[in-house]
Amino acid sequence: MNAPQQFPFARQSAGPAPLRRPGSIRRTTSIDSDWPDGFGEPWIMTGRGRDLLTPFDGGAIEVASGGFTIKASPLREILAIDISADHPRVDEMVGVRAGGASRTALADVLGDLRGTPLFQVLDDYAGASLVAGWIWSRWSDDWHQRMASNRARSGASSKGRMVNICTGFTEGGSSLTADGDVDHSDQSATEVGPLANPDDPIGWHDMPVQQGRPLARRARRIDVWRGEGVLKVDAAFQDSGPNPQGTRTAIHEYRVYAEVAERNGTLLSLQALPLILPFRECPGASMKATRMVGQHVGEFRQAVLDTLVGTVGCTHLNDVLRALADVPVLASLLPKEAE
Repeated sequence: MNAPQQFPFARQSAGPAPLRRPGSIRRTTSIDSDWPDGFGEPWIMTGRGRDLLTPFDGGAIEVASGGFTIKASPLREILAIDISADHPRVDEMVGVRAGGASRTALADVLGDLRGTPLFQVLDDYAGASLVAGWIWSRWSDDWHQRMASNRARSGASSKGRMVNICTGFTEGGSSLTADGDVDHSDQSATEVGPLANPDDPIGWHDMPVQQGRPLARRARRIDVWRGEGVLKVDAAFQDSGPNPQGTRTAIHEYRVYAEVAERNGTLLSLQALPLILPFRECPGASMKATRMVGQHVGEFRQAVLDTLVGTVGCTHLNDVLRALADVPVLASLLPKEAE
């Protein structure tokens, strides 16, 4: 078997968010995970989101916000849920397991919230809950053994389940052992700094300080503005958490630049930059993401899953792209011209 093609990448964060542009709108979301009773027990996930408009004359106007609190089982089932909106059907999400099932249920039960920051963080529950437990590897030498023990206790098997689910887990890659389990010995992570720009502290919504114990955070930013006759998009994504040294470590970070035709919502161009990823093969997905060019961004929540399937895509880059489905909604809030 030929060795899989490998792509060099920087393994370096893009740093804090850029300064907000006059005449732009910014969505920021975060999902924080906490294990009050320790690893392998139910944990608490807190989602937060905000849309912030920056007029041409400066300043800032909060146009939307929302959030949730979810108690999740070790198998990523929703045990309890509370959301910021008064919705009559929210309790129907209890018992739903994260992944395709939670996204289907979310669309069926809370689909009327589409386009809001609340819907975005709820949609992100699937991916955030998949990754969150990684932060324990920074704090526990036997985390991998405890993961295996937890799977055995739940009756789940790890054998072969990761092979070919994404570019990073392509068969024969450095990320997998011979029996198809994840080879954590080759996994990479990188120290990162704050997300907020010190010269623009309100550029991110308020997030609690995370330090002193295993805590995870999935953070996302989408900036949208008009330029050169099209919608310009600058999107960023990071999975990170505090480490025992008192700083933060990230396992995933992407930066995506896009241009969208405002008239019909078509994606005109896309550049995906893989900044921090755990395995050598992972960055290959960024080159294949351009297959989304020509499609309507408003349909990306499903279209990305249909187009960037298996080893063509990256689970986390796919979620970055899926979040662009709300670009038309955000663009509708932009001021039409400079005052």
